[in-house]
Amino acid sequence: MKLVQRKGRLWGVSVAALMVSGWAMPAAAADLGGNCCADLEERIAELEATTARKGNRKVSLTVSGWVSENVIWWDDGSEKNTYVGTSPVEQSRFRFLGEAKINADWSAGYVLEIGVWGGNSSKTDQDNPDGTAGTPNSLSVRKSSWFLKSKTFGKLTVGQDSTATYHLLDDTDTTLTRNFYDAEGPPDYLQSFFLRDKAGNRIPSGSSSLKWGDALRGFNNSTPGDDGRRNIVRYDSPTFAGFNVATAWGEDDIWDVALIYKGEAGDFNYNARAGYGQSTDGFSTPCHGSGSSPDNALNCEWWGVSGFAQHTPTGLFVYAGYGKQHDGSNDPAIDAKILEKDSTTWFVQGGIEKKWIPLGKTNVFGMYRQDDAGSNVSGTGSIKTTGANINFWAVGAAQNIEAAESTLYLVYQHADGDVTVGTNSSATELSAMQQVIGGMKINF
Repeated sequence: MKLVQRKGRLWGVSVAALMVSGWAMPAAAADLGGNCCADLEERIAELEATTARKGNRKVSLTVSGWVSENVIWWDDGSEKNTYVGTSPVEQSRFRFLGEAKINADWSAGYVLEIGVWGGNSSKTDQDNPDGTAGTPNSLSVRKSSWFLKSKTFGKLTVGQDSTATYHLLDDTDTTLTRNFYDAEGPPDYLQSFFLRDKAGNRIPSGSSSLKWGDALRGFNNSTPGDDGRRNIVRYDSPTFAGFNVATAWGEDDIWDVALIYKGEAGDFNYNARAGYGQSTDGFSTPCHGSGSSPDNALNCEWWGVSGFAQHTPTGLFVYAGYGKQHDGSNDPAIDAKILEKDSTTWFVQGGIEKKWIPLGKTNVFGMYRQDDAGSNVSGTGSIKTTGANINFWAVGAAQNIEAAESTLYLVYQHADGDVTVGTNSSATELSAMQQVIGGMKINF
């Protein structure tokens, strides 16, 4: 009898469960709708259309970059105009970064970075608003390299990439100004414009007229102390107590080394860099001449130091640096014509960067840079300039927009000085160049 009662209870519970399930299942089906699968397939198709595709499942792929365009009003004392172009400080670009874990310590990967020029603002002059022939509306391979990385032993990079002293003076800056007006910023915006004397004449007149970049020295963006991107083998050490070392070698022949520091103490953040480099490659590192007419007996050295400090509570910061380039040749005939072998630059930038409004950080700054430039001799020994003294000063402001990962900026820049043309015994005073630079950099 007890067994019959238990069976009866069990049967009753089973019937109740089936009835509840019967009611619930149609309700759930009704909620989903008859076209649930079609909607799901459509959503998957949308995601596939907007997703970067990979060649394999072992290597991650990150696509990133930015668009950085500016409007520049300029006045050289005799002529004035307004141009639109791509920023010469942080060129528009897109980047593919792939990386795969080998084990808990090691990983391998690659970098492909392509630069994009609309109007090339580093090549514009009084006659060419989009840049000189061959430079506007073009692509350039900025980086193409692979790497092996270890948390214990550091990172090895092979291919076209940054040398150890690439942006030695620039990358110490961690404020918004790094996006549009770093150490290389002052000459970047005017180096291709023709020089004028106080009377408004080009120097000298005719097809051989000099540009600001001819008077300035420094083989990378007219800034002594900085190197560029080259085909190199580079090693970066792990970081110890805020310090790490980078060194690189490549081309025929270039080598350099840098000591890098990043740290905090109390209410202050600090960054500092120091580096040295040497090159005998007149093609990829034209300390004089140009990449198309190099001195194959080149003997060029450069070094620089830079530092940055910011008081975190107030946002006040100071950023400064010094760079030097020694230009020589193992060809006695050319070396004798490089009358002023040393070129130097120093700069100081100060300001305040703080988040006063919900949009993001606001930056207000001022900068002064002074260049004592050495001789500019072509690869065949023709003397363009014996030396020059160029002064830059600027004031500006920037606003970061966090929600759009972008930075708006506005800068006023003034440049003047003097240049000694050829073997002249006296310097020619230059007509000042004034520029107002406004633009936006938006990351993706």
